[in-house]
Amino acid sequence: MAGGYWKILSMAPFLALVGCQVTPTRMPEAEPAPAAACHWPVNEGAVPLARVVEVLESRDFLVRDTDTSLGFVSAERAERTIYHNAVDPEPRFGGFLFGGSGGHVSSGVGLGIGFGGGGAASEEATRIERVSVVVGGESVRVSRDVQLYDWRGQLRQSRTASDADFCHELRDAIEAGEASP
Repeated sequence: MAGGYWKILSMAPFLALVGCQVTPTRMPEAEPAPAAACHWPVNEGAVPLARVVEVLESRDFLVRDTDTSLGFVSAERAERTIYHNAVDPEPRFGGFLFGGSGGHVSSGVGLGIGFGGGGAASEEATRIERVSVVVGGESVRVSRDVQLYDWRGQLRQSRTASDADFCHELRDAIEAGEASP
């Protein structure tokens, strides 16, 4: 009987977690929600997908994916920047003490202080901006997000950036190309 008791006790941590997983009540949503300016109707005819690609490339975006049947374009651009919220690594202290024997007497003491990563290097970061544009028969939708990776490649910030200013500028550039011959 004692053997069965220990088996049950050894399973206690796992049994305590049973039923803890809960399914989500709603699907994930972008927060903050995209600005209303990031969804606009198409006026008199379709927006050429080639024009969307042209505008994005002129703004230094690299087009990653297109699907003409869906009217979809995905692009990104990366730039080096400074991550001002970087936390410098903690200082490291070390030392040594040595002595001698065998007829020779020597001794010494040393102390070292090190700061890993360096201040300037630890503030370097890469900012990646991704844009997706869906061109339908009746409307255009734009979605944009920005991620910041520190010098180690760890994600430090991620946010949706579908703001009105960006979408107005993109819309004006796309529509300016439609008006030209």
